Amino acid sequence: MSAAVTTARNRPKEYEVTVSEVRLETHDTVTLSLDFGPERPEYKAGQFLNLDPHQFPALGRFSAYLQEHKGRKEPARSYSLASAPHEPLVAITVKDEDYIPGFTRYPPLLSPYLVHAPLTGSRMKVLGFMGPYVLPDDVEERTDHLVHIVAGSGAVPNFSIIKDSLHRGLKPRHTVICSNKTWGDILYREAFEELERAHPGRLRVVHTLTRETDESRFGATVRKGRVGEALLEELIPDRATCLVYVCGPAITPWDRRKALETRTPATPRFMEAVLGHLHTLGLEDKRIKRESYG
Repeated sequence: MSAAVTTARNRPKEYEVTVSEVRLETHDTVTLSLDFGPERPEYKAGQFLNLDPHQFPALGRFSAYLQEHKGRKEPARSYSLASAPHEPLVAITVKDEDYIPGFTRYPPLLSPYLVHAPLTGSRMKVLGFMGPYVLPDDVEERTDHLVHIVAGSGAVPNFSIIKDSLHRGLKPRHTVICSNKTWGDILYREAFEELERAHPGRLRVVHTLTRETDESRFGATVRKGRVGEALLEELIPDRATCLVYVCGPAITPWDRRKALETRTPATPRFMEAVLGHLHTLGLEDKRIKRESYG
């Protein structure tokens, strides 16, 4: 009986929420603060919620067009929570996805609308909360060092986890390695700086930039290039005892299908590259938690 009750309690629930604020994070990314009303939802830091694109009339024709070409109904989209459970509003951060002819099979449906439409004050339905990309209940017994390796909007669930952990005063310290193209692409840069100042010795953030042309940006906390083996070796000395959370783009089913058709290997993306480096450095899979998108 108790197992059935637990399952029912944890089943995702549909909520109707109000978009109370839209905050521009970068040129192509916004954070939507969602007001759930008097019912305060329960969730874990690092989880996500789903939005069904069919609820937005402005997307109706585009959705129908994509469904005709794909031969299937457009599914709900998942967005990681940027907020932590102690914060008054639930927040999601949405990045406008690119459409690159010859590389991307279909143009994005929902993310451009969420990023560019005037949504403040609007109502929408969300399904939440889901996802195993969370801290284990016994994290303080398992490690004293949490390492976060993220790329682009992969920072979103880790930002939630870090805020929650620091708020609760959990024992592990945090090292964050954020990969982005340029300085202007970095999510939560100022928020991370504030958290570092508020929690000295508990949080360290290092950025890596792959396409930044301003040499003055680089230094001890901002490195040039991709996340490589040498950087991971430097920042993760306790590889037998730490826990690593990796979030970023990975090879997609479309990439794998195209690779089969062309009989060429799918090009590794951020996730595959980082996991390869971690394994080379001797980290066991049981110490790595991953969440990918693409």
